[in-house]
Amino acid sequence: DGVTEVLAHHSENLQDKFVEIPCSEDYDSHKRFEGCTPRKCGRGVTDAVITREEAERIRRIAERGLSLGGSDGGASILDLHSGALSLGKHFVNLYRYFGDKIQDIFTEEDFALYRDVRQRIQQRIAQAFGISSASMYLTKPTFFSRINNTEAKTTHDEYWHPHVDKVTYGSFDYTSLLYLSDYTEDFGGGRFVFMDAGSNKTIEPRAGRVSFFTSGSENLHRVEKVHWGTRYAITISFTCNPDHGIGDPVLM
Repeated sequence: DGVTEVLAHHSENLQDKFVEIPCSEDYDSHKRFEGCTPRKCGRGVTDAVITREEAERIRRIAERGLSLGGSDGGASILDLHSGALSLGKHFVNLYRYFGDKIQDIFTEEDFALYRDVRQRIQQRIAQAFGISSASMYLTKPTFFSRINNTEAKTTHDEYWHPHVDKVTYGSFDYTSLLYLSDYTEDFGGGRFVFMDAGSNKTIEPRAGRVSFFTSGSENLHRVEKVHWGTRYAITISFTCNPDHGIGDPVLM
């Protein structure tokens, strides 16, 4: 209890850090896809896939989208794929709610950057786990998050509970996070924590940093509460099952 090891400091510029860990049995209860379903499990961090400048441009996409809504509590989400946007205590469909006005908010360049970044992250994950990136499919939910220290108003605002992505979502096989703001500069708290037996392993967010991991119980995790400032990130999730695949977002 209280034993913490920092896997990635916000002040470091990491080329590639990867830690292999034994796979849980979570994948056995789902259909296996040879050449994709994890046989090698672990977690990685890199600052060498997305530049800080690209992260700033992507954060501006998130800021513009989230400026249209936002949760009453401390955690807001924007999903460009489904159109889900936090609004008060509920969610609206951005594309239906704002219609043609959406073209005043986002540009084709925004969506092209989003696609390009997603592809690079996908290739990096495939390389780390020794699988073909063509066998991975983007899956839902894949979304921007904006977290501040406003008190939670609904269960959707309670982002800090420990969870396992494969158990929560089923379709997830590989999870990634692209951080869009800096720990200690833009916000306090809000570190990402892997909860291992005997110790916690933390990742301190840094704009442009990508952390990625297999989605089973081998990577039980949580996010610390944000104490001040605003933390932006995007969660990008992949499945091995083509039936659960989704396409890149398209500007209507």
